[in-house]
Amino acid sequence: MDKFYAERSNGPSVATATMLFFVLLMAISNITAGAQRIGVCYGMLGNNLPSKSEVVALYEANNIQRMRVYAPNQEAFQALKGSNIEVMLGVPNQDLQRIAGSDLTPAYDFVYGNVVANKDTINFNYILVGNEVDLKYFQYVLPAMKNIQSAVETAGLQDRVKVTTATHSGVLDKTYPPSNSVFRSEYLQFMRPIIGFLAEKGSPLCANIYPYFAYIGNPSSIRLDYALFTAPEAVVSDDQLNYHNLFDALLDSFYAAVEKEGGGSVKIVVSETGWPNAGESAATTANAQTYLNGLIQHVKGGTPRRPNGPIEAYIFAMFDENEKPPLKTETEAMTTERHYGLFNPNQNPKYQISFS
Repeated sequence: MDKFYAERSNGPSVATATMLFFVLLMAISNITAGAQRIGVCYGMLGNNLPSKSEVVALYEANNIQRMRVYAPNQEAFQALKGSNIEVMLGVPNQDLQRIAGSDLTPAYDFVYGNVVANKDTINFNYILVGNEVDLKYFQYVLPAMKNIQSAVETAGLQDRVKVTTATHSGVLDKTYPPSNSVFRSEYLQFMRPIIGFLAEKGSPLCANIYPYFAYIGNPSSIRLDYALFTAPEAVVSDDQLNYHNLFDALLDSFYAAVEKEGGGSVKIVVSETGWPNAGESAATTANAQTYLNGLIQHVKGGTPRRPNGPIEAYIFAMFDENEKPPLKTETEAMTTERHYGLFNPNQNPKYQISFS
């Protein structure tokens, strides 16, 4: 410390000053790059949430540079205009059948009415066609993706806006160890051509990945520290690959399954991940804070299977949503789905975390 101040008082040489400037510049670049890989999902299923303009201001104040919205919302678009926030826009599941039809009008209306209309003031980066689609509706996902892609290309936005879909770990089978992972037989007929489409268009596959659900589903076999990024050593070995956390294992399970279907060039974006702080014994504020801080630091790197990071991931969610329906396995008294928020509705943070 004393030596540093002595050098300052005497004045550094030009060479030293130049070197320090570039070291500082690289440090700032690395911090910014790490922060930019994390987005936050903006769910709106609450009757006590801040206004859309307040929400956008909260994103900016916390250096959250990516937002996922699950359906078009004109009030939110108005608030986003002129911001530097990148937006992942969803096509709701209930619209898939209509958009997948032979009439291209619904797909063009969606793209032109929302993305093209705001392309000069909002930075859209993805259109997610469906989210964790039920098996009986999966047949509509790829036709809807193709129709949306047609509209994006007609608008000349194909290099700026990537068309994809958001799936989840339920489509996978044989995920232990991760390299064994494949798509479940009932999903394979749909996922194989979707992966081919994504590879052709240079688009990623989006996946919702929740170590929390894996842990509470099998707590006798999965260590909590493995789920929370705090395991001090490798917990799972997969040939030459060693896994220190469950997040990597789940993400690499997707990569293994995708690669088996010809998707070696397809990147996976984690479109949802998070940890609730109420609802059952593992859903505590301490566990949620540990998971979120571990995630933010971890995504700066890669996974054992794909070591060349960073990983693009979106935290679920910005707020607790008091009108979000419980999961089928939950009771009204154990609605963990309503307790994933980073912020309370009054905009106070629930955890000590930093995005920069």
